Amino acid sequence: MERRVGKFAGSEPFAILLRWLDEARQVEPNDPDAIALATVDCSGMPNVRMVLLRGIEDDSFVFYTNYASAKARELNHCGKAAFVMHWKSLRRQVRARGHVERAEGDAADSYFASRSLESRHGAWASRQSQPLESRRQLMSRVAEVTAELGSNPKRPPFWGGFRLRPIEIEFWSDGESRLHDRFQWKRESTDSKWSVTRLSP
Repeated sequence: MERRVGKFAGSEPFAILLRWLDEARQVEPNDPDAIALATVDCSGMPNVRMVLLRGIEDDSFVFYTNYASAKARELNHCGKAAFVMHWKSLRRQVRARGHVERAEGDAADSYFASRSLESRHGAWASRQSQPLESRRQLMSRVAEVTAELGSNPKRPPFWGGFRLRPIEIEFWSDGESRLHDRFQWKRESTDSKWSVTRLSP
């Protein structure tokens, strides 16, 4: 296997991704931690939407949502997901796929507390993915929640995190004449060691 240098250097994929994300934060004008999260429903129909990646742990990625949302129902049903991060300014992307589990407890509580007060009230008020009669109805719910919960609302029991433990992570960097650089990190299970392979563009 050829020696990986420069932007691909690293002994494991999470270190590379953290370095790429730090570089993206310097140049991306909005949400450098945004990911396009892909799931499937109970019929196998795919779904994809943008969410914010809010945690990178030693072996997993963490994001948050309403547990009654369509994405949460699909994650709970299938237990697997994939995402792509794309940084247009850097001409790079990262793809990952793997197994999903809930991420609750103190970490979820702390993240919820770090959100703006308006966002916390909104999380309580929104019945995510459910039909809504009008925006006025939504704002009325927000006003009710604000009056009821005050300035320090706790994390709702229906809101929390998901942890994606990848078995594949691919790093892609734009190359001249579309001769892109691609390195795929892969493991048999979340407890296995990583192997890395260069892929054709």
